[in-house]
Parts: sequence; C-alpha cells; structure tokens
Amino acid sequence: MTRIPLLLAPFLLAGCGQAVAERAVPIPASRTDVPAAAGQQVAVLAGGCFWGMEAVFENLKGVRAVTAGYAGGTRATATYDAVSTERTRHAEAIRITYDPRVVSYATLLRVYFSVAHDPTQLNRQGPDTGPSYRSAIFPQSPQQRAVATAYIAQLNAARAYPARLVTTVEGGAFFPAEAYHQDFFRKNPSHPYIVRWDKPKVAAFRAGFPKLAV
Repeated sequence: MTRIPLLLAPFLLAGCGQAVAERAVPIPASRTDVPAAAGQQVAVLAGGCFWGMEAVFENLKGVRAVTAGYAGGTRATATYDAVSTERTRHAEAIRITYDPRVVSYATLLRVYFSVAHDPTQLNRQGPDTGPSYRSAIFPQSPQQRAVATAYIAQLNAARAYPARLVTTVEGGAFFPAEAYHQDFFRKNPSHPYIVRWDKPKVAAFRAGFPKLAV
C-alpha cells in the first residue's frame, strides 16, 4: 500500500491526472437489482482510498451511514499498519448502510462504477498502488453477488470503458478502520490529498447524478 507523500502534494495539486474523476462516466443502469426489503441493508465496496469512496456515498440519498475499513484478506483482523504491508490481502473498503426503499443496490453499483473509482485500474487508484487499492465488491447476500456479477458482464459487453473492468467479486469479512480514518473528507477538507483527488470525485458525482445527491 503506497500513500502519496505529503511532500509531493504541491506537484500533484498543480497537475491533472486521468484518475481524478472530473465527470461521471455515462454508463447504463444495471438490468438486474436486489429486491427491496424492509429495513436497512448493507453493501461493501472497495475502490482505492476509502476517504474518497466514503465521501461520495455520504452524499447519496438513502445512504444512512458509511464506514471506512478493510475487507477480504487472509487474517481474522485488520489494521492500517498491517494492511499497508500488502501481505494480508485486505482491501481498503467502505461499508454502506442504506435504505433500499430510497436507493437500490443496483444504484449503489452504478455510482460506484461511474464516479467513485476507475474500475479498469488494476491494483491502483490515482497515486495509490498495491492490491489493497483494488477494485472489488464484497456481496452480503447471494442476490447481491448475482447482481454485481451480471452488472460487470453487462458493462464489459457494452464496452462502457476503453478497457475491460478488473473488478473482482469476493468474499470475506469487513473490519472498521481506525477512528482517524472515519469521515476524513468532512473533517479535513483542506488536506492536500482530499483537495487533489477526492473533491473532484464528489463534485463529479453531484454533477452527474443531481437527482441522487443530498
């Protein structure tokens, strides 16, 4: 896991990388969805640094809570220091608690693929590299697994991106990250990483999905 050094922040702020989500990618909606059920549901998604992922979904109507953390992996626990070694196979991820009567699982996936990250990047997002930054979905039910798998195939068949999606559908537990990682975007709006990589992503979501934004 390689995080951008703060010493490089001025150079990155002056540049313009393709990984910055300046606009939502226009992709079709999923043809399938998880049937709406009573009560809140949970989705777990990984797509690079969890700071920006968390920020995007906190702006989505129907989302009740977003927790930054780690998913998958080969160990029964996860910490930032351990995951940073790239030896545990965990991915930085977010756990989304949502109301399916307001926002569906398929809609979460559409935002995820369109603007929350670049699903064609293998083991990296923006300046961050390593398997912990991979694009991965961790279904919480057989229905979620079926919808996620079908949507990946649909987007590849539609050639929605210039390259094939590398997103994997995996199993494994979710472990909440340390307290200082939670709500990092909201608590640190002037942080160089947030300004360079995550504010454009949130702006792209709000511009691309105005009816879904809170």
